[in-house]
Amino acid sequence: MLIDESIDFTLTRFGKTNLRGRTDMPKLGMEPIRKAALVKATITEIGRVGSLDVTVSQIAKRAGMSSALAHHYFGSKDEIFLAAMRHVLTLYGAEVRGALSLAEGPEARLRGILTASFSAGNFRREVVGAWLNFYVLAQTVPEAKRLLAVYQRRLRSNLVFALKPLASDRAAEIAEGLGALIDGLYLREVLKSGPPDASAAIATALQYLNAQLKGPVA
Repeated sequence: MLIDESIDFTLTRFGKTNLRGRTDMPKLGMEPIRKAALVKATITEIGRVGSLDVTVSQIAKRAGMSSALAHHYFGSKDEIFLAAMRHVLTLYGAEVRGALSLAEGPEARLRGILTASFSAGNFRREVVGAWLNFYVLAQTVPEAKRLLAVYQRRLRSNLVFALKPLASDRAAEIAEGLGALIDGLYLREVLKSGPPDASAAIATALQYLNAQLKGPVA
């Protein structure tokens, strides 16, 4: 059997076609696509395993590339985790901003924040699992702790702004409780089986909010 000598089957860190026909060469224009694939694979793997005990090799395999490329793009597993964390927070922030841009009045702003917090894109099994493990990561990685602090500050700020016309001096107190409830609903969802129930989560949050405001939120 003749072997085409134009194909190099030698395995190297980058730039060669491996025995499975997968090219490890970082191509121009491919970096953003491959980084996005690795980030998506990271979220999926963390959600599947239920912990941060996943290897770069597992992540890269799910993304359809070599672990060498994953290390090339991110440098370390912690950096891959942080990229996944930033991705989740960016998507969440975009949904909140979109909901608030359409809201008219404080009640609509509050409902918009809750709807975005439990949207199909945010409140799904693998993302819920990732959220839980981001809090674990924040115990040992300062940048993860900083990112979660930014998320909490922005959530609190949005809630306080919406609550001020409705609760005046109690706005900050209610916002703190509602923010904790949102995080708690994510935490409890990890213990359940089946797809997350966004409608039930929103209803629970609204029930708390209505009780605090002594009246229904439209």
